[in-house]
Amino acid sequence: MSRGRRIRPTVAPSEAEMLRVLRSPHITEKATLISEHNQVTFKVAVDATKPAIAAAVEHLFKVKVKAVNTVRMDGKVKRFKGILGRRADWKKAMVTLEEGHSIDVTTGIPAR
Repeated sequence: MSRGRRIRPTVAPSEAEMLRVLRSPHITEKATLISEHNQVTFKVAVDATKPAIAAAVEHLFKVKVKAVNTVRMDGKVKRFKGILGRRADWKKAMVTLEEGHSIDVTTGIPAR
C-alpha cells in the first residue's frame, strides 16, 4: 500500500508550523539510553519531513542538529469490553545533536 507524500515548499516554516511538527518528547527507557550518545527522541507529525524536524528543533531549542532519523509507528489494535479499536499511527524522530549541544526535554521549550 502506497502512502501519499506531501510536497512541501523549501520556504522556512513559521513558528506555528514548527510547534505543529514537534508534538512531544518521547521519554522511554530506550530514549534515555540513546541520550548518552547526544540524541533526543520526539513524537512528530506523521507528515513531517526530516528537514522540517531539524529546522524546528534548531529554532525552538537553539541547538545544532547533526542528523534526523524517523520511524513510522503503526497503531496497535486493542480490545475494550469486547469491542475492537485501533490506536492512531504516529511518527518518531531520533534527533542527533552536534557535540557540545544538549536539550533538557523535562524543562520544555525555553521562553523567548
